[in-house]
Amino acid sequence: MPEEILMPELGESVHEGQVTRWLKQVGDEVKEDEPVVEIMTDKVNQELQAPASGILVKILIPEGELVEVFKPMGLIEPDLELAKKMIAEGGGAAETAAEAPAAAAVSSAPTEEAPAASGGRAWFTPVVKAMMKENGVSEAEASRIAGTGSGGRVTKADMEAYLARRGSAPAPAPASAAPAPTPKPVAQTVAGEDQTLIPLVGMRKMIADAMVRSSQVPVVSTIIEVDVTPAVEFRSINKDSFQQTYGVKLTYTPFFIKALTETLLEMPMLNSALMEDNKIVQNNRVHMGIAVSLGEDGSGGLIVPIIRNCESKSLIDLSRDLEAIAAKARSGKLEAADVQGGTFTLTNPGSYGAMLGTPMINAPQAGILGVYGIQERLVIKKGVMQVRHMMNCVLTYDHRLVDGLLAGRFLQAFKQRMEKFDFFK
Repeated sequence: MPEEILMPELGESVHEGQVTRWLKQVGDEVKEDEPVVEIMTDKVNQELQAPASGILVKILIPEGELVEVFKPMGLIEPDLELAKKMIAEGGGAAETAAEAPAAAAVSSAPTEEAPAASGGRAWFTPVVKAMMKENGVSEAEASRIAGTGSGGRVTKADMEAYLARRGSAPAPAPASAAPAPTPKPVAQTVAGEDQTLIPLVGMRKMIADAMVRSSQVPVVSTIIEVDVTPAVEFRSINKDSFQQTYGVKLTYTPFFIKALTETLLEMPMLNSALMEDNKIVQNNRVHMGIAVSLGEDGSGGLIVPIIRNCESKSLIDLSRDLEAIAAKARSGKLEAADVQGGTFTLTNPGSYGAMLGTPMINAPQAGILGVYGIQERLVIKKGVMQVRHMMNCVLTYDHRLVDGLLAGRFLQAFKQRMEKFDFFK
């Protein structure tokens, strides 16, 4: 019997992933534990290993399609002769491609809201779940919606169309449900003469979904200006000896993490999260998410790996952890555990010259701090005009948990720590 390549569970809250790339094609020989397919979830991008040695005889989930946890994505046949026979009899990618139009034809038929054919529990994307919660739609009610997504999955457009029909009236019982108009299919985009179509898949698709989820949170951004002259002068004097002594580069980011960590412990509501059941989780440790751009030129997307237990680490420890986690992210070797459990996020657009912006919260975290480009400016201190190194900081926060007064105090405390700069005492 062929060995199934199953979609693993890559985290407690991860119910599905997207096949971004098949590293092997039908007919290719694979060895056990050899990377065979690349999977993207909203948590991590990960290569999955082959469960057995043999020949890849069938791809069940093509690139760009979603797959639920524990569902098969492909088949590996250990017996070489049997594998050749299976491929010759019309299996593999050709069969998958042939099945796709048929599946599309079935899903586009005017089917009314009915329970899923599988009879099992229906899975909904985080975006659809958020819409269900906001509009009081139960899973039982949502499972009666005719989905136009892959495998009959209910998409955001399906839910929007259903809510438009549903209005404020309660959902009718299945037995007496009146015929409802079929959701209008999404018009297919056609490229013009001087245009190129790029499918929204992989990392960009997961970022898009995460941004939609975060956009549901009512947020406010507050800005403060920080004099980082002590940090600039310290780094300028010590960066060479620091690298020679400890083997890592001395950047500004560990200073920001240290000041943030101390401030979060002082004001733990910023180190909290509001959960779906309206309970607030207040974290007593600081697990700092660090936004990392991927690819040589930063165009490969964005991921937020976690540096854990920042409250117990020195600047040297933070520098080592930061360099290690960034290297792991850029080499595509992050695991699910590396991006789960963050309590607050730091993003540093200043590293590529940005002077100001409003960072997007990483829901359900209560806040994110953006640190921007450092500039020399003329400022007046105690009546004397001086040249100082100044930096804009922007705190975006969940206004359900954090009021403007607390946000202002938080930024002032962060500012004072950066300007006092006594982290080594």
